[in-house]
Amino acid sequence: MITIKQVGNFKNTERFLSNAQKLGLQNIIKKYAIQGIAALALATPKDTGQTASGWDYEIEITKNGYKIFWLNNFEEYGAIPAILIQYGHGTKGGGYVQGIDYINRAMKPVLSQISEAIWKEVSKL
Repeated sequence: MITIKQVGNFKNTERFLSNAQKLGLQNIIKKYAIQGIAALALATPKDTGQTASGWDYEIEITKNGYKIFWLNNFEEYGAIPAILIQYGHGTKGGGYVQGIDYINRAMKPVLSQISEAIWKEVSKL
């Protein structure tokens, strides 16, 4: 037979979660979403500049927190050049153009800054 005994309550956890809802996390998320766009635009290899200027973001609020999606809306011949540049692609003549990992390089500092800013805000509780 298994017996489970619980002592105490979740008062501190509930208070923490209640206070966390009042934090200005959405403003922090938006600030860094915009910085992400700037970092991606700056890092995107430029031919015409249309891919670099095609970056945008969406913020989704979920039951577990926030999600940021960085999107590139520029499309050419049914393909998204931002993805082709990142991962590489085949050519009409049967060749292959090697990808350039510019997205991860551009986003690494932004993601670190988001992490630090949110940790600083949550630590205030």
